[in-house]
Amino acid sequence: MSKSTDKPHPDRRQLQQIISGLTEGIVLLDPDGAIIWANATALAIHDAKNLAALGRTAEDYVAAYTLKYRNNHTLAPAQYPIMRVLAGERFSDVVVEATRPGDESFRRMLQVRGLVLTGASEEPQSLVLVIQDVTERFSAEERFERTFNTNPAPAIICSLADLRYVKVNQGFLDMTGYARDEVLGRSTYELDVLNEAARRDEAIRLLEEGRTIPQMEASLRLKDGGTKLVIVAGQPLDVCEDTCMLFTFMDLEPRRRAEDALRQTEERFSKAFMLAPVPMAVCHRGDFALMAVNEAFIAATGHEAPDILAKTPADLHLWADAAVHRKLKDDLDATGSVRNAEVALRTRGGDVLDCLLSAETATINGQACVLVAIQDITDRKRGEEELVAAIDTVMQDASWFSRTVIEKLAQIRRPQDALAGTLALSELTPREHEVLGRMCQGENNEQIAAAMRVSPNTVRNHIAMLYSKIGVHRRSDAIVWARQRGVTGYEVPAKGAGRTRGR
Repeated sequence: MSKSTDKPHPDRRQLQQIISGLTEGIVLLDPDGAIIWANATALAIHDAKNLAALGRTAEDYVAAYTLKYRNNHTLAPAQYPIMRVLAGERFSDVVVEATRPGDESFRRMLQVRGLVLTGASEEPQSLVLVIQDVTERFSAEERFERTFNTNPAPAIICSLADLRYVKVNQGFLDMTGYARDEVLGRSTYELDVLNEAARRDEAIRLLEEGRTIPQMEASLRLKDGGTKLVIVAGQPLDVCEDTCMLFTFMDLEPRRRAEDALRQTEERFSKAFMLAPVPMAVCHRGDFALMAVNEAFIAATGHEAPDILAKTPADLHLWADAAVHRKLKDDLDATGSVRNAEVALRTRGGDVLDCLLSAETATINGQACVLVAIQDITDRKRGEEELVAAIDTVMQDASWFSRTVIEKLAQIRRPQDALAGTLALSELTPREHEVLGRMCQGENNEQIAAAMRVSPNTVRNHIAMLYSKIGVHRRSDAIVWARQRGVTGYEVPAKGAGRTRGR
């Protein structure tokens, strides 16, 4: 290596041979400030081709390189490590950023130690700078710092040496309401991130051992005195050569609020379900197995809840018609709901109830279900049947009713079919016209046969053909059909005139 002067120096060849191959950079100085030797590592660290490029004296080095502390404070010449060691100061692990004026491509992070080598008389003979290039390490730390600070997920780092927090990101500050200086330097006992943790004792043991802490729920205390439900996990890592624990958090408050809202909704549903005056049941989506029934359902069917829960309607013989189950399932598969389907339910005592059943698919506690509501129309239907039977009896001889009364009775009898049938009167034969007219006048088959001078069997054949054409099955329905089209009877034409239909 190069020397800065020709004056005699102590023989340092053996020392140079020992340190020339070290991975650390070594720079030797004379007490007079001359840089007398540097190994290849030191030159490479400074991007210097030779000793002259590094500097022949300490003053040359100061002029050639600009040094800054990590806080971006530029060092004064007296603060340069090379000047400090010339002053006889021993130091270790001074970290500086080195740049070169006019050369933007050169930037190094250097960790420097200063040694003073003395002779037998204890006077300094050689001054040594031991230099490490820690650029990669600090670049990685800078990347970690940027990532850590900009990560929206709350995080905090504590040193395992004293369990005090050394780093905190903005996400944690936003979540807890603390300021940065209210967190840094505090111990994990003061700001307990494992408060009310599900497995707190295990987590503390793992923290003390410097091992990974698995995810667990905890209740994090906030600055305002409240708490926040979180999931916390710990991961050991090295930060600036200090073994630390990184705690990360997931805020569970939105989930807790959603769960509270869901629980309140379910409570309201449960109360409304149980207090509903109509029979209701919650069934399994697949086989209609009963999952819950209300008091009205129990009262209507006679079954007690403990005896029927988890059983299907088929098990309990609830359907009077076994085809009901398949029909309801098909309708639910097609549209997801059923409205006012007429079904017959069998009670525990064997009675059959005429009901209107409505059903809606729903998801309850994550399970596919069917909500069923039942309306007992047994009394109403029996009343309607009695009314229809009375009307049928009356309409057997409707000759003395006005057309208006007949139409009103027809609408009561079959309101949904009041306008059914589209066959025109012109499509009936004259004989069928006459039979229909005489039926409207209240004549029975024998009277019609005598008036038409045909046999009763012939009349029955005419009536059967008439029913087939107009789409009815009984006399009263045929009379209603005729009245809706203005037919009220049949008049025998006068002598010498053709037959006409009375209207």
